[in-house]
Amino acid sequence: SFCLPLVLPSLPMMAAAEEISPALQDSWGDFWLFRFFVNAAGYASIVVPGFLLIQYFKRRNYLETGRGICFPVIKSCVFGSEVKSVHQEDGSLPPRAEPTESSTARQVFKLLFCAAGLQASYLTWGVLQERVMTRTYGATETDPGEKFKDSQFLVFMNRILAFTVAGLYCALTKQPRHGAPMYKYSFASLSNILSSWCQYEALKYISFPTQVLAKASKVIPVMMMGKLVSRKSYEYWEYLTAALISVGVSMFLLSSAPNRHASTVTTFSGIVLLAGYIIFDSFTSNWQDALFTYKMSSVQMMFGVNVFSCLFTVGSLLEQGAFLESLRFMARHSEFTAHAMLLSVCSACGQLFIFYTINQFGAAVFTIIMTLRQAFAILLSCLIYGHTVTVVGGLGVAVVFVALFLRVYARSRMKKRSKKLPPGETPVQKV
Repeated sequence: SFCLPLVLPSLPMMAAAEEISPALQDSWGDFWLFRFFVNAAGYASIVVPGFLLIQYFKRRNYLETGRGICFPVIKSCVFGSEVKSVHQEDGSLPPRAEPTESSTARQVFKLLFCAAGLQASYLTWGVLQERVMTRTYGATETDPGEKFKDSQFLVFMNRILAFTVAGLYCALTKQPRHGAPMYKYSFASLSNILSSWCQYEALKYISFPTQVLAKASKVIPVMMMGKLVSRKSYEYWEYLTAALISVGVSMFLLSSAPNRHASTVTTFSGIVLLAGYIIFDSFTSNWQDALFTYKMSSVQMMFGVNVFSCLFTVGSLLEQGAFLESLRFMARHSEFTAHAMLLSVCSACGQLFIFYTINQFGAAVFTIIMTLRQAFAILLSCLIYGHTVTVVGGLGVAVVFVALFLRVYARSRMKKRSKKLPPGETPVQKV
């Protein structure tokens, strides 16, 4: 709660800056809140019948009474094998091998490969994301062009390719025997769709650097929820770094620059959408952690979540008639088609690089690489799209990333210290 006084003063300025551009708001139907409820109604038209079917099969005790050709499919979707892994490690990627002195050069090459892959995938993804959501297509001297407005279609494009890549990977490599009921993936899938939609939609109202800083400061609401809901205790360095992050974000948001154009103004709608992104994304990660108690790999998780993501998004798009409209937009603008395809490729490849990096080098190295990626993304966005950052705002960005690196360093020190404890003492694991 001590972080709130540092962030709350910036909200009145954000609310005062709430001016929706006519280019973005051609009609009431383009307003983000209306689109959110329309999309949610589309998902509900699939979720509600599915929920009723699941309840029906459970009440009928279908495992005992079911027969016929559909029995294996219904059993897999509704009941699964209900066999959970004994060890938590079974539910994630295999334990990584510690590097030896004889393979130092190979490990360095792998680390450079992982870092380059993550940076290339997500920096390209960030640049394209901002291009697609904030710039027009087909502009000429006489025609201002048109913007692509349907964020849900972009989510569908990302998920269909991720589903294909994960499916091929599972088919070509040996995977653990799957035991989780398939319907349980739908919860993480739904929250993942909504978080991605909020992320895309927010770029209509805030600048990309602001969005990146908001993602970097997710640790603050996570700690607050852990303190209030789970009664977790945190180390002093966790409070210190959270305070530094909140100070840095406040410095950036409260800094003013002369001649700021519309794409750099932080609006109240943008803040609400960012809050939605953080909430939905936090639920996704927590639900996936719970699913990993079943014996599955991360790629199987990727496949299961994206199966439902494709089902939800394509169903909602077809119900709204937006699917064909988006395809017509692609036909009118070949440049958008190339951008949307490359955006999806970067998203799918980035997920595979995440799994490989954590498997080979652990979460600490991965966090450092991704923290550097966030800093590079802000710099790249400012250079390409001309965002203006004041000296105070730049100092705020620096404070945020210094705090993030301090968290990584302190956490690694704590892990090393816990390994030196006597055999009888078991350290409390912090998430």
